[in-house]
Amino acid sequence: MTDTVVQTRKQPSAAGTPKSVGRLPRAAVHHPWWFALPAIAVFAGFFLVPNLLNFYYPFTNWSSYHADIAFTGLDNFRTIADDGSLLRAVRTTLLYALLAAVFQNGFGLVLALLLEDDSRFNRFFRAVFFLPVLISALATGYVFQALLDQDGAVNSLLGTDIPWLGSPTWTLVIVTLIHGWKWMGLAMLIYLAGLKGIPGDMLEAARIDGAGPWRTFWSVRWPMLAPAVTFNVTTALIGSMNTFDIVQATTGGGPAASTEVFNIYMFRIFGQGLYAQASAMSLVLFLVVVAVAIPLVVGLRRREQML
Repeated sequence: MTDTVVQTRKQPSAAGTPKSVGRLPRAAVHHPWWFALPAIAVFAGFFLVPNLLNFYYPFTNWSSYHADIAFTGLDNFRTIADDGSLLRAVRTTLLYALLAAVFQNGFGLVLALLLEDDSRFNRFFRAVFFLPVLISALATGYVFQALLDQDGAVNSLLGTDIPWLGSPTWTLVIVTLIHGWKWMGLAMLIYLAGLKGIPGDMLEAARIDGAGPWRTFWSVRWPMLAPAVTFNVTTALIGSMNTFDIVQATTGGGPAASTEVFNIYMFRIFGQGLYAQASAMSLVLFLVVVAVAIPLVVGLRRREQML
């Protein structure tokens, strides 16, 4: 039981005698720690334990072809390195992440600049361009797959017969464009917040000094958007390196494995019953994301300080 103390404030009564009012707690109520056990159990069972096991299974022969799990060392990593799967997946994933980040941030920044003013027209179209963020990525991929199919709506509208998703050279670019379109609304909101945070007196001083729109953007607005750029670039790169839905729905990793990013490879190998090999690739993906994310964040933070 929590101790309480009666504290009184003296207030004059009608007769002139002080009276006590109010009862104030001296300490907050302390709930038992085991109230958190359900949440801890869910977190441990569905997140912590599987992630810890992911550092063990890549070094085993775990698969649907073995009754027992035995330690095999680096055999799985040698396999994916020798057959070319590792280097191909690393190259494809990094290229996908770079293009997706460029398109997502480019579209988002242009939209933020165009819709910066708080008019009714601009508010409506901010909501319109944010809608794709709320749509399932898998559904987005299937919609574009139907549109860009060789017998789809785009070719019917243009009167062409272009295999939009059938080129080993350009399909990756098209899929990253779809990814950028899907997430440009989020980048737009972050850049809008950054633009709204720029002090008006700085913009007014630039105008008085004779700076035009482009000079004002490059010398005042762009440096002040450094925190927004850091957030958008980092989240876009890391998020696109973990992509699966859009690629699976549009190309499934094809044609000729030209869009087979890490997660598509893992999905295919896991479906073949080679669980340890798929886990080895997921561990490699984790290390690649860490190797990219840490220097990226440090570099962008230093850029913020310099600007």
